[in-house]
Amino acid sequence: MADLIPFSQALRERTRTDHGASAGAVFMQDLMTGKGTRDDYVSLLAQHYFIYEALEQAEAVMRREPQAAAFITPKLTRLPAIESDLEFLLGPGWRGLITPLPTTERYVARIRAVGTSWPGGFIAHHYTRYLGDLSGCQIIRMLMQRQFGFETNGVGFYLFAEIAKPKEFKDVYRAQLDAVDWDDAERGRVIDEVNLASRLNTELFEALAAAKAVA
Repeated sequence: MADLIPFSQALRERTRTDHGASAGAVFMQDLMTGKGTRDDYVSLLAQHYFIYEALEQAEAVMRREPQAAAFITPKLTRLPAIESDLEFLLGPGWRGLITPLPTTERYVARIRAVGTSWPGGFIAHHYTRYLGDLSGCQIIRMLMQRQFGFETNGVGFYLFAEIAKPKEFKDVYRAQLDAVDWDDAERGRVIDEVNLASRLNTELFEALAAAKAVA
């Protein structure tokens, strides 16, 4: 039986719990409430580097898939901004100073596995990362600027210079989701993958907190 509500709405409703768990992770709570340190922020950004490297490399493959290609736009590209932020924060030798956590390696492996072979899987991870970025970018950027004295250097990851109106962009993105010709089974698979991506994100926050505790 076909969904009676738009897919984007079903997606939000059936992934709400996992997104809530991700947002409520202690590591991010501390960072957002002033209890986190500059090093915590750098650690988070460093792990994001490996995640977005995998996701944006997958784009090269998915550009050939009509379903996935519709969602790919340079307006969302984050990797150059992350690289610039890390160079500002760690210096020109930043690449030799960062390593992926085991949790990040699992996250990256999942993106590489489904993001280059299954359009729905790519879209699931694309949706989880980029719409989440757009939803929280302004408040996170402002908090990091206030806490650590950043201007634009260091928070480029949270600056979407080519997206003047994030809400309108997200509305168009959700309309594109609704327009994809998936049957109910495929929609269910995509929703499951979004939930998995959210859990991997939560596990990353937990791993960052654990690494901090033993540092």
